[in-house]
Amino acid sequence: MEQEFELPVEHKGQQLMLKASLLVTGYTHKFSVEVDEQIIVFEPDEEGNYRGLIPYGEIANQKNVDVELLKIIAEVIEHLFK
Repeated sequence: MEQEFELPVEHKGQQLMLKASLLVTGYTHKFSVEVDEQIIVFEPDEEGNYRGLIPYGEIANQKNVDVELLKIIAEVIEHLFK
């Protein structure tokens, strides 16, 4: 099951609306977020915090993504969906 939405994120004084989707499988879930034309998957770790991963199929297309932006996205997901 996949549900698409826009994720509002503020970064470096700019309001960004990132294309995202919620992926629910079995007992777990993940968020797929498009950042600079690259897909980053955020999933909960053992402590319930979200970590960003690059899917195997996207590694060849990997770009340098701002780590601070990834941290902010994870915080927004935690705030909105916990």
